[in-house]
Amino acid sequence: MATTPASAVSKTERAARQKFGGHAGFLEYAGVALDSLRANKLRSFLTLFGIIIGITSIISVISIIKGLDRYWKEKVSNFGPNTFVITQFPITTNLDKFFEMIRRNPEVHADAADTIRRYCTSCEAVGVETHKQLDVRYGRQSLQGIDMSGITPNILDIEGYNVESGRPLQDWDEEHSRLVAFIGADIAEKIFAGADPLGKNLQIGDHTYAVVGVAEKKGTVFGFSRDNFAKIPLSTFQKIYGARRTVNISIRGREGGMEQAQGESRLAMRTLHHLSYHEDDDFGLITSEGVNELFNNLTSVIFSVSLFVVGISLVVGGIVIMNIMLVSVVERTKEIGIRKAVGARQQDVVNQFLVESVVLCCAGGAGGIVLAWGISWLIASFTPLPSSFPLWAPLVALSLSTIIGVFFGIYPARRAGRLDPIEALRSE
Repeated sequence: MATTPASAVSKTERAARQKFGGHAGFLEYAGVALDSLRANKLRSFLTLFGIIIGITSIISVISIIKGLDRYWKEKVSNFGPNTFVITQFPITTNLDKFFEMIRRNPEVHADAADTIRRYCTSCEAVGVETHKQLDVRYGRQSLQGIDMSGITPNILDIEGYNVESGRPLQDWDEEHSRLVAFIGADIAEKIFAGADPLGKNLQIGDHTYAVVGVAEKKGTVFGFSRDNFAKIPLSTFQKIYGARRTVNISIRGREGGMEQAQGESRLAMRTLHHLSYHEDDDFGLITSEGVNELFNNLTSVIFSVSLFVVGISLVVGGIVIMNIMLVSVVERTKEIGIRKAVGARQQDVVNQFLVESVVLCCAGGAGGIVLAWGISWLIASFTPLPSSFPLWAPLVALSLSTIIGVFFGIYPARRAGRLDPIEALRSE
């Protein structure tokens, strides 16, 4: 029987004889997969595109939600230590319940704070704040729609407003209903254009107020400034706009007495509103924990929906990988025959194609990690949305890629392993 000349042996066949004459290892299998990726760059990219998009989407969603969670707790839901707020409406995502509360809940007025002060022995400070949107003007400079609020002076301490220059509002401003204002950094910068605002007369709505202090800059939340405000004494606000307006009551409990302060405040409000034992509260008691719980519930729903949508792209990507591996089995039928002819077992062939499938998916996962990191950086740098790239994201991505590679690579690998070596060597 004539021997096949060495020059007539294909490169793939020679590689198979050299590498897979016996039982190859993981690195050799992975090397074949990487050679295939390099040899067919466009096909490899199109094959891995679904995996790349899926992994990118998952990590991007995780990054945004993680960034939002940290941002929310630092800047939005942090009321301060031992602090909670009583409002007309509680926080709820149930629209039917919200519309019922609009119909049922009475306004919370400033005299409710006096009731709480009398009956809440665990309350260290009780402050009142009410809001109105107004325009401000100084000379030719003006700003529209600033948050003008009437407050009791202790609100500045309860809610953590620091003074940049001048002084905060004082009790005697409240007692004498003085026309004075404590303003945010945005108003100081935009209205007074670098000049010292202290002592200047600022027109807010139809009235003029002397600026007594400027707050330390707080920055923005989701692109909206927290420094676009002016605060005046509550008594002044009530004289101008009326006393029967709904208010927010901010309360700071004594150290270690937060739960007791909440219970006593709630009991005082229920007594004031003449609620019987079986009736629900007709007011809201908002805490940092409650706001964070609501946020966590919302983000968990968003994350679940996102995972479902992203999961579709990963399944599609896995199906593409499986199809390419089936094509690879057909293209390399003779190579498989040579491997079996020189002693490779069925399991060796199965392992080879299974490892190649995993390596392909992990390559897509690695591309997804790089792309997701870039997207996370762009979002954090050029948009008001926070984004935080988690350090454990690469592990999650590679684990998902491995699972997809194994799941969608089993069928092509078993099909390759079951090929009859004689029939395989006859193939062209």
